[in-house]
Amino acid sequence: MAGAALDHKNRPIVAVTGMGVVSSLGAGRKDNFAALTSGQSGIRTISRFPVDGMRTTMAGTVDFLDFPEFSAPALTEKLAVTAGEEAIAQSGIGRIGDFPGPLFIGIPPVELEWQHRFDLYTKGTGGGGYGRLLDVARKGDYKNLHRLISFAGVEEAVSDHFGTIGAPISLTTACASGASAIQLGAEAIRRGETEAALCIAADGSVHAEAVIRFSLLSALSTRNDPPEKASKPFSKDRDGFVVAEGSGAFVLENLDSAKARGAEVLAIVAGCGEQADDFHRTRSKPDGSSIIGVFRDALADAGLEPGDIDHVNAHGTSTPENDKMEYMGLSTVFGDDLAGIPVSSNKSMVGHTISAAGAIEAVVSVMTMQNGRIPPTINHDVPDPDIQLDVVPNEARDADVSAVMSNSFGFGGQNVSLILRREPA
Repeated sequence: MAGAALDHKNRPIVAVTGMGVVSSLGAGRKDNFAALTSGQSGIRTISRFPVDGMRTTMAGTVDFLDFPEFSAPALTEKLAVTAGEEAIAQSGIGRIGDFPGPLFIGIPPVELEWQHRFDLYTKGTGGGGYGRLLDVARKGDYKNLHRLISFAGVEEAVSDHFGTIGAPISLTTACASGASAIQLGAEAIRRGETEAALCIAADGSVHAEAVIRFSLLSALSTRNDPPEKASKPFSKDRDGFVVAEGSGAFVLENLDSAKARGAEVLAIVAGCGEQADDFHRTRSKPDGSSIIGVFRDALADAGLEPGDIDHVNAHGTSTPENDKMEYMGLSTVFGDDLAGIPVSSNKSMVGHTISAAGAIEAVVSVMTMQNGRIPPTINHDVPDPDIQLDVVPNEARDADVSAVMSNSFGFGGQNVSLILRREPA
């Protein structure tokens, strides 16, 4: 349309007008960014359940929100609502209960946790295990639990709370879920399907069964003492990630619509790259082709060259293989430009929030541009000589950042890269 703000592919430009975040460091953008840039860690010894005999005893839990008896779906819902409310308040669009666009939400798979299964099993009187479960189900004593674990329970509750338009779009792409939710919202605006979108990702899944499962995959750090030293992205002595909880939220709008209502434009979603890996349930292809492809796709989508990127907010999980593969992809795509691009991993301080990671890190990326200050990668005392990155070690770095690449790689092979920019002049 005449006079419309369009990108290099003649698509509507997607603006970020509101952001919200919760992590193990606290609730809210300002508190989280202040803690991150001061090098604080939210990783601590688990107190939510007994950890005697477990190989990993620390996590980045969110224990400060007020909600009923713990369950992963209940906490995930609370986290999503908390971040979403902050984002909508900042954007000034609509109001709680009447958001003028759809919801795209990344959440973990929802299932009955072991304590619920045990409770249901022991309270039934129908004979064997299955009979007991049927007996309890017939009594109908678990309506709230059923709502939480039933199909679309969490996302429908979040959609109802915010009054979003249409059926909520929920997705579970493992560690890429948060970035995927933002990508879907941006694409809907680019296609002209909506003028605004609420994109949220949340994960409140630190419970005993989840920690044990990740431990059986040999994916978790076992450096329990002190817990804040456990996450060491890109360090030679890294030994695994630290599972964590949190949420991130974006309000996205068509740039013209945002300006027409006088909204503050915080950033632009300039590019999105997505490729699936088909090699292994948890491992990347040895040649890194999917990761390389996703970086190239994101740059092409944004109309940028590698040298235009001022900062990489890395996936940087602290696992031996993942950090190596991310470096392989970056070095292949960025070449000589990589030496001048500072790289950092927020997971060194908040842990790996799985489904929420991409959204939380996108919020931090925008705040990095706004404040001209790059959060550090803490615990980076023994650099890996095989990973030649300009890692921002242990202390924040002041820098003029106008374009950030934020990366997310998920179990199962879902790889997403977002490019966030300042509003074009």
